[in-house]
Amino acid sequence: MNDILFSSWGGQVVDNRGKAAQAFKPAEQAPLPEYFKADEKIKALIGWYGIALRSADVDLVDLCREYMREVHQASCGKCIPCRTGTGIMAGIFGRICSGGGQPQDLGRLRTLARTVSATAKCSIGQTGPVAILHALEHFPEAFQAALQSGAAVARGSYRSCVTAPCMDACPIHLDIPAYVESIREGKFRASLDIIRQRLPLPGVVGRVCVRPCEANCRRANLDEPISIKYLKRFAADDEPAHCKKPDYGVTPSDKTGKVAIVGAGPAGVTCAFHLAGRGHRVAIFERLGEPGGMSAVGIPDYRLPRPILRREVEQIRKMGVTIHYNTAVGRDIPLSQLESDYDAVFIGIGAQNSSAMMVEGEDKGYQGFIQGIQYLLDINQGRDPYVAGNKVVVIGGGNVAIDCVRSSFRIGKKDVHLVYRRTRAEMPADEVEIHDAEEEKVQFHFLTAPVRVLAENGKVTGLECIRMKLGKPDGSGRRRPVPIAGSEFVFECDTIVPAIGQQIDLSLLKGIDGVKISRWNTIGVDPVTKQSGRPKIFSAGDCETGPGALITACAGGRRAAFSIDCLINGKPLEHEESDDFDTFFKAVRVYDPHEKVGTVGGRARRQLRMLPPEKRKFSFDEVEEGFAPPEAIAEAARCLRCYRIATLAL
Repeated sequence: MNDILFSSWGGQVVDNRGKAAQAFKPAEQAPLPEYFKADEKIKALIGWYGIALRSADVDLVDLCREYMREVHQASCGKCIPCRTGTGIMAGIFGRICSGGGQPQDLGRLRTLARTVSATAKCSIGQTGPVAILHALEHFPEAFQAALQSGAAVARGSYRSCVTAPCMDACPIHLDIPAYVESIREGKFRASLDIIRQRLPLPGVVGRVCVRPCEANCRRANLDEPISIKYLKRFAADDEPAHCKKPDYGVTPSDKTGKVAIVGAGPAGVTCAFHLAGRGHRVAIFERLGEPGGMSAVGIPDYRLPRPILRREVEQIRKMGVTIHYNTAVGRDIPLSQLESDYDAVFIGIGAQNSSAMMVEGEDKGYQGFIQGIQYLLDINQGRDPYVAGNKVVVIGGGNVAIDCVRSSFRIGKKDVHLVYRRTRAEMPADEVEIHDAEEEKVQFHFLTAPVRVLAENGKVTGLECIRMKLGKPDGSGRRRPVPIAGSEFVFECDTIVPAIGQQIDLSLLKGIDGVKISRWNTIGVDPVTKQSGRPKIFSAGDCETGPGALITACAGGRRAAFSIDCLINGKPLEHEESDDFDTFFKAVRVYDPHEKVGTVGGRARRQLRMLPPEKRKFSFDEVEEGFAPPEAIAEAARCLRCYRIATLAL
């Protein structure tokens, strides 16, 4: 950043004080946004990685006072150096800013900052005082002036936030360090309570989440990331294993109303959970005969047993939520009627249709040509999609494609292949799922693309393919596959399952004006409030973002519930401070994969036990066995509790 007066952020000291603006050295380690929100310009940042100062009129002493107050409040009190030391430091800053500072205060602050940083057991104490040492070193004149004047320092305008790399990466921002620590302490119910403050589907997400949190876990800088996903599953599974029942407290809003939710998938269920928790009367309309939406019929039981999903949705029903199954909005009941009968409508439908391959013969209705979504739907409802088929070729590289090939073995298909136009390295499917499919002896054919569906007497007999090579990167950042002329060949098979993408069916919006449809055929809403162009209609999940992660859908449903509550109570639908910090942290990254964490390490990540490949590939039994309590406690003990505190001067 070329407008930064001073920065110590990320260990790089850049001091432009006293220089002409055109001579400023850029502070490359401090990507400080210009604005926190439209009318609030960021003057300075102080936090876990140092200081970034943009405006000379920021009082560094008062900034340190505010920041240290936040650090002390965030301290958990489980180690004396952090809780006591940060409290003393906050008190010293308070005394200095009130005009009662003493000459020895600066020396005491340095000693305390170094002691707390060196002896605290978690990152609040380890990183919190670092910026104070930077301030004392680089701004001694500001502290001396405050001591000598004996006058009270005017308080500035600040915004503060406590986060962690894993929390920031989690779309729904679960307090991951807190629920992991509760497991470490053997407080399994407390851990689950922390998770359920935001997420009503811990057992589901603990099985099928794509783990963005683990990709941002600082423990990976030492050895391996914490098994955050499976610790969530452990906390969820412990409840029914010990015949416990959730205790969902309801705190009614000042005014409550009626809300209709379209779709009982992750977005709709999460929205219903948070609205019911505020006392609203919620009715869900689901086209299928069971809850879960695409997560129920699109994810095989060996990954997500449906009793788990049904149990967690049943708990929401016990909060007073009504679910109307086998009811398709737009077919059985018009959306306009819901909009008329209810105070708000939330649309959370999933990506129910498959994308076309755009190859010859796919639209001919041949027996044995089955779209990936339909293929999984049939299997998950106990049907063989094509009884006459024996040799299955699945086309695609995502999780749906992997689910299709792995499910094929489980319905008795002996010869199963996957065709993908790029290499294994470019596959978007979860690496764990790819590895498991390899163990189950799925035959992969990389750098291969379909050209034409072959058939005789209306039945699939083969797939003409062409070899590919990788060219320059495309818009996705992956190298573009390019056909190799003359390399066509025929893949003999009787079943073809294209699984190259999913589409949203928005026919329920027919006749509804004012709701924008994007060029990707998704519902256009405010990205934060989730409100559409029609004030009573909200949307989140796949139908807003396109096919995405289940946890992202849950996060959207939660945010929409907050907006709907505001609408019913006549409050403006504005961005919360946490929404603005979300945007801020996208620029000032919370996780640094190059950070030198320390020398402690070497404690291997606990892995779940799995059924052997030769046994599991022919069964829909859950392939993974959850942690036992001692294993969960040991894995939770690997957490570094990497909380981060950031304070902005505005």
